[in-house]
Amino acid sequence: MKVKIRKGDQVEVLRGLSEDKGKRGEVIKVLPDENRVVVQGVNTHTKHQRQVQSQGRTVNPGIIRFEAPMSISNVAIVCKKCNKATRVALIREDGKTKRQCKECGAMIDE
Repeated sequence: MKVKIRKGDQVEVLRGLSEDKGKRGEVIKVLPDENRVVVQGVNTHTKHQRQVQSQGRTVNPGIIRFEAPMSISNVAIVCKKCNKATRVALIREDGKTKRQCKECGAMIDE
């Protein structure tokens, strides 16, 4: 199945943790094999890192905060024209695939 969300898209969280529902953020990374996306500022986790030395490099200790991947089905792309979370239609024109908003019909890629 073709992934309809790409890196750099503005998305809204539909499901997940109660603190993350309704948040909007930019897609940092798309993992199509796992059907997951990483969204900036959403689903943040905390990791307590100890100092590790490997291959001549040292990783500094401390508390690291990072965005964890979340399921692609839990987010919806935000249309730039109608400013709503919407589904996306794939339209093929001139051998190219374009994405269209299902709410207002505006093209998302342009």
